[in-house]
Amino acid sequence: MSLIITIGREFGSGGRELGRRLADQLHIAYYDQEILVELEKQTPYCLEYIEQVTEKKPIPLLPIHYGMSFSMVSDPNLDQSIDIYAAQAKILKEMAGKSSCVIIGRCADEVLKEFHPIRLFVYADASSKMERCRLRKKPGEKTDDRTLAREFKTIDRNRAKYYEFYTGKKWGAKENYDLMINTSGRSVKELADKLAHFLAPLSN
Repeated sequence: MSLIITIGREFGSGGRELGRRLADQLHIAYYDQEILVELEKQTPYCLEYIEQVTEKKPIPLLPIHYGMSFSMVSDPNLDQSIDIYAAQAKILKEMAGKSSCVIIGRCADEVLKEFHPIRLFVYADASSKMERCRLRKKPGEKTDDRTLAREFKTIDRNRAKYYEFYTGKKWGAKENYDLMINTSGRSVKELADKLAHFLAPLSN
């Protein structure tokens, strides 16, 4: 039986690094940006546009949730966002159906519920997230506390709205995940080592 691990994460928490390290140690596939590349191949939309809409809640003319429809309303932006989400869900199921894997974001915990994934959510305190982000920033980019805090808030708010729009569930709420991982002041590598040891029997 395949081991499917889905990872939701706060921006700057190290969730992406944790997922990559887990996949490497468990010798299973890792999917993140690869999903966007596949979306570009399978839809008429360019990669730049796909990147803009895959972690942001679409803005409809009326307040609706995914799965509801109003035939009297024509909303091209909403239609395109839902088309991309549906194509993404199809791709995620194809990837999960091939082999064991780690999938980052994309509402994968809900999309792949029929695969019974191990659902992780990674979070951290503000100072730890700022430290990680400063290490990733390019020379010349702003790294002051106010700028980074605003960046965290904006990205995480978009992720929450996207998740809640398409799943009807609260992003980051413990009841929606199997394991909550706090990376505050911790080495992501060490956490990945311990988690891989715990999950290894399930990947055989």
